[in-house]
Order: sequence, then structure tokens, then C-alpha cells
Amino acid sequence: MPAFADLVLVGRVVKPQGRKGEVKVEPYTDRENRFPRLARAFVPAPGGGSREVEIEGCWPHKDHFVLKLRGVDSITQAEALRDAELGIPESELETLPPGSYYYHQLSGLEVVDERGALLGTVASVMETGAETRVLVVQGPRGETLLPFAEEFVRSVDLVHGVLAVVRPEYVDAD
Repeated sequence: MPAFADLVLVGRVVKPQGRKGEVKVEPYTDRENRFPRLARAFVPAPGGGSREVEIEGCWPHKDHFVLKLRGVDSITQAEALRDAELGIPESELETLPPGSYYYHQLSGLEVVDERGALLGTVASVMETGAETRVLVVQGPRGETLLPFAEEFVRSVDLVHGVLAVVRPEYVDAD
């Protein structure tokens, strides 16, 4: 079994749903077909490992999905999974079109401006409810929020770990 830290997180069990062991899952993806196509996922196991769970059924429920997991047949068993994150191996991710990235690919990239000056490192990608996501960049002057939009992002180089941006006016130059 893979180490849980090596998996890509795709969702979190919110709570039991129903009386037959189903669980309500908050998706960490905007890909609507992620959960209906998922046959298995992994949950954390003691010592940093992972435990495979087989998905027998899936259906949408409001902004979440309800999953029926093999061997989870009661509310008590489902309750034991409350707040457990679900992960999958990176090899099972769908290939994205050019110019699209998974959030975990952006995390840890160095952010440089058009002159090559380091602004910091991408700590996370924040959903704002708007169309444009926001990069949370941790740098020497603290946290900076940068829109992940064409107007600001010039290039993303996953091989070299660098994200080039136009320095926003609200970020002081050195």
C-alpha cells in the first residue's frame, strides 16, 4: 500500500449518510466525473500508511457525493470514517489539457516576477467562489495572494518548479 502522504487528495468524508454504511463526501475536485468513475480510493492507516477502500456505488447529493464502500455496512462503521480524507495515486489522475494544472502540482513552486526576483513559494490554491482561483504565496515579507489568471501568470514550469508572474502593483519591489 502506498504511503498516504504520497497520494493525491480527492475528497473528505463529511459524515455517515443513511443507515446502511454510506458516507457523504466533500469533493476536492471540480471534475464532476471523478467520483462516479472511481472504483477505489485510499484512507489513512496507522503509521502514515494507507488502506484501500473499494467503492461499490456513488451518487450525487447536493454539492457532495454519497459513496457506498465495500464492507462498510452500518452507521457505526461509516462514523469511523468521519473526516477521513480520500486519496488516489497520481498515476490514476486524468490527463489535463495544456495550460491546466492540478492544485498539488502548483504547491511548492517558486514564484518569480518578470525580472526573475523571487516572490515566494506557492503554499496553496484558494477557491474564492469566483471563476479565478487565488495562489497563496509565502515569501520573505509574509503571505501574498495572487490571482491564478492569464493577466498575472506568464508561465508554469513544473519540470523546474517555477511559476513566473507579473508582479502586481500591491507587491513592493525589492
